[in-house]
Amino acid sequence: MSIIEKAARRIDQKKEALAASQPAATLAADVPVIIDTDSVPTAATAEPSIATVITPVVVAAPVIAPAPPEPAAIVAPAPVQPVQPAQPALAEAPAARPRKQGTRKVELDLNRMREMGMVTAAGGRTLLVEDFRIIKRPLIKRAFAEPAIGQPPGNLIMITSSVPGEGKTYCAINLAMSIAMELDHTVLLIDADVARPSVLRTLGLPAQRGLMDILLDDKIDLADVMLRTNVDTLSLLPAGTSTPRATELLASQAMKTFVYEIANRYPDRIVIFDSPPLLLTSEAQVLATHMGQIVLVVESETTTQHAVKESLRQLEGCSNVNMIYNKTREFPGIEETYDYHYG
Repeated sequence: MSIIEKAARRIDQKKEALAASQPAATLAADVPVIIDTDSVPTAATAEPSIATVITPVVVAAPVIAPAPPEPAAIVAPAPVQPVQPAQPALAEAPAARPRKQGTRKVELDLNRMREMGMVTAAGGRTLLVEDFRIIKRPLIKRAFAEPAIGQPPGNLIMITSSVPGEGKTYCAINLAMSIAMELDHTVLLIDADVARPSVLRTLGLPAQRGLMDILLDDKIDLADVMLRTNVDTLSLLPAGTSTPRATELLASQAMKTFVYEIANRYPDRIVIFDSPPLLLTSEAQVLATHMGQIVLVVESETTTQHAVKESLRQLEGCSNVNMIYNKTREFPGIEETYDYHYG
C-alpha cells in the first residue's frame, strides 16, 4: 500500500470518527481536505521507516442562526365604507301614452241663429222662446224623476219625426238652447242622424269626428270628440264618420254602455239626440230603445195621419212619447232651414 493510499485511508477513518462524535446536521458531506503535497515524499525518496502523518483540515459548515423575524408593519386599517343597500333594478318605463286631445271649443254665431228664428239667450222674450219654455218644462221634470225599474234614464231625450223635412233638427237645436238657459242644468246635443247629419251644418260648423267614431274605436273617448260652445251650458257631439254598420252600432252593447255613461256622468245634464226619421231608416227605432223620453215632431198640414200612426206603432213599448205640432201659422219664423232628404 502506498503512502497516498494510507493517507486516504486515514482520512476516511477520521471522517468516520467525526461523523460518530458530531450530529449529522453539523457535518458537511463534502468537507474539503487540504493536502500539502509538498510534504508528501515520493516513492523514490520515501523511507519506509518514517511515516508522514497527514492531518486533514476539516472546515465545518458555519451554523447560521435564523434571522429574527422582522416586526410586522403596522398598517392602519382602511376606513370602513358603509355598505350601500342594493338598488332595485328600475323597471323599464312604459311607453308614453298619447295625450288626450281634450274637449275643443267652437263658436256659435248667435246673431245668425237669431236671424234664422232660433232660440238664443240674447233674443229677448219672443213667442218662439216662450213656446219652447212650455215644451221643455215637462221634459225637464221627467228627466230627473226616479225612473221605473228597467226603464232608461229620463234625461236621455230623442227628437225624431216620421219623414224628412218636418223640422226635427230645428226643434232639437231650439230645445237644447232653451234648456241651456236654465240655471241648474247643462245640455249635450248629439247628432245621431248618422245617415244625414244636420246639426253642425245648421249651426254653420264643419263636419267632425263624433258618435260613430266612439262606437267604432274604443280608444276614442267622449272628451276627444265633444265640442264645447260659447254657450257655457251647451256642448255638441257630431255624428262622426259615416258607416254602413250604423244600425248595428246603435244597437250594440257599446252604444248602451255609452248612453248610460253620459246619462249618469253629470247629475245636472240633459242629453238630446237628433234622431233620423222613423219611416225611412232603421236607426231611429233602434236608438229609441235607449231613450227615457221621445219627442215626435209632426209638421202641420203636411204629415199624414197614416205616417203619424205608423211612427207611433214603431215606438210601441217606449215610455213617455210626446209630440210637437210644428210649422203652424201661429208659429211665425219656425221653418225648416235646410233641404233634408235621403239619396
